[in-house]
Amino acid sequence: MMNGLLIIDKPQGMSSHAVVGKVRRLFGLRKVGHAGTLDPLATGVLVVALGQGTRILQFLLEENKTYRATLKLGAVTDTQDSEGMVLSEAEWSHLGEAEIAAACQAMVGTLEQVPPMYSAIKQGGVPLYKLARKGMEVERQPRLVTIFSLGLVSISPPDVTFEVHCSKGTYVRTLCHDIGTKLGCGAYLTALRRLTSGAFNETEAVSLDTIEQTAPQERGRFLLSLGDALRGYAAVFLREEGVRKLRYGIPPTLDMVEKNVEIEEGTIVQLLGPLGPMGMARFAPSRGRETRGDFELLRVFNDSDGGE
Repeated sequence: MMNGLLIIDKPQGMSSHAVVGKVRRLFGLRKVGHAGTLDPLATGVLVVALGQGTRILQFLLEENKTYRATLKLGAVTDTQDSEGMVLSEAEWSHLGEAEIAAACQAMVGTLEQVPPMYSAIKQGGVPLYKLARKGMEVERQPRLVTIFSLGLVSISPPDVTFEVHCSKGTYVRTLCHDIGTKLGCGAYLTALRRLTSGAFNETEAVSLDTIEQTAPQERGRFLLSLGDALRGYAAVFLREEGVRKLRYGIPPTLDMVEKNVEIEEGTIVQLLGPLGPMGMARFAPSRGRETRGDFELLRVFNDSDGGE
């Protein structure tokens, strides 16, 4: 059975769910999942986990992401992108580059985003997009997201292209919509490419066509091992005693670590044995005495899960 991670370059017009379905067929596996949905309009980095690789998806979902996006000024759509219906239009030609740049830069920092109706977020157990397709609109709670940086690539009104580094859960089409609101003319997303997802970037992404054109017995070469997949996390190497205890689900103490740990308390780390990752934990040396070890275990892998 193949276990690990695939960095897929998602094609435009295909949903993330459809990508997962195709990977299942190409590798003959049922246990496949992805980290971070991309809308059909979008292209770029989609992290797909196979087999035991799905055990680390919860950590990969937490990662920040980088996108290149293009918005068009002058209209608002019901989906906040070019695939939706135009709800209103407004004049944009009076806007200068300085005003547009200022509106974009005003988005940098921590801000509240109201998720779009056309999203997979569930309300009452029902995805919002299903309600939207019925013509319904319900109140959505705003969510805090962080825009770490937003750099303009080009301003050629009514089109504006930028690159944004943002926290998980950020809707780039909502960001475009909000920029349009700030400018008073409306705006919607017309193109989106994910450049990075955590430690993974577009240069290492492989297309579905490339995988399909590769002989089935050779497709495993596109997989990253669990160790490679967790490279964005600090590594803590365990001594023999720590390895033995962790196999029984017992958190290791600092004296069971090969080298001095120089990480901040609260940092999530990977715990490594001789064959590779054995688990994920939060460094918590000041936890109460009623708990064991200096690491709070978040996930323990079977011996067969890790390594190469």
